[in-house]
Amino acid sequence: MKQTPLHASHIVQKAKMAEFAGYDMPIQYPDGVMTEHNWTRENAGIFDVSHMGQLIIEGAGSTGFLEKLTPSTFSTLKENVAKYTVLMNEDGGMIDDLIITRLEDDKYFVVVNGACKDKDIEWMKQHLPNGATLKHLENHALIALQGPKAEQVMREALSIETTELNYMRFMAHKDFFISRLGYTGEDGFEISLPAERSDAVWHKLLAHKDVKTIGLAARDSLRLEMGYPLYGHDIDATTSPVEADSTWIMGKRNNKTFIGAKRVLDELKNGTSRKRVGIKITGKGVAREGAEVFDAAGKKKIGVLTSGGFSPTLQTAIGQAYIDIEHANINTKINIRVRNRDIEAIIADMPFVQAKTKKTTKEAA
Repeated sequence: MKQTPLHASHIVQKAKMAEFAGYDMPIQYPDGVMTEHNWTRENAGIFDVSHMGQLIIEGAGSTGFLEKLTPSTFSTLKENVAKYTVLMNEDGGMIDDLIITRLEDDKYFVVVNGACKDKDIEWMKQHLPNGATLKHLENHALIALQGPKAEQVMREALSIETTELNYMRFMAHKDFFISRLGYTGEDGFEISLPAERSDAVWHKLLAHKDVKTIGLAARDSLRLEMGYPLYGHDIDATTSPVEADSTWIMGKRNNKTFIGAKRVLDELKNGTSRKRVGIKITGKGVAREGAEVFDAAGKKKIGVLTSGGFSPTLQTAIGQAYIDIEHANINTKINIRVRNRDIEAIIADMPFVQAKTKKTTKEAA
């Protein structure tokens, strides 16, 4: 397995390690998943997400290139603004979800999922215009700092002032790329930096009284509470943005010539047979990925769970599922079959927990 630049630190901190996206990654630390989850919601947690792919795409035609590969519009995106979007395949499915930040007119910083980065890079290179280049920042680490005290920690631990940095905005600080975003719904940052500097920065953050290390298990429960999809589970190469209830990434839908547009535009016009929805368990039990979903009578199968687990914040089990469209309305009663036992549940709105991402007085771009 591959190792991130922070691997040795995880071993010293006695993390429980396991394979994830081809890397030996920290799943949890000695305090346990519940403590890590709640600490992030109340203070600030640091996550090693250096397995993610970090790319610089620049040169003539870069903007049009990104509008071909995704259903989003970048020609009107202002500099230092990030956008969540998806890479599309020719069948109208999603190759990956990713964050793209416009640095300059024809220069972008792109972060893709660790498990998908090799295929993403190959797909991008197949379509890269002659005037553009793609650089994989293989010698960079990525540290996520998440929680209501994240801004204070940036100031006190790293002497970096982020008061005027709005949500989904980017700033460069020396050789750091700092983006105010994350995968938890809390205020926070992702810090891209040279690998050789990552251990020192990690320990500076960890020395702050409000900071603890957080593993991938708590990262998953945090994102599940926000209703964020996990690639390879809640979205994949067969699901469209319409089925995934993610059409907001298309904005005003000015971009109609992207790869896979035929299916997506048809579904926008005529609807789709299923939809990604939130699930809240009202009976006793926890349902996991793969559990079958039935109607209120427990007779007709209407979907399948793609993510599921216990919500430490809500103290109940939640999940995501693809449900037949006629049963996908909020508050519809359903049953989830777990080990031949039906557990009562309802279709729930997402996010399950209100986002706390920061808005500043600075005008949003």
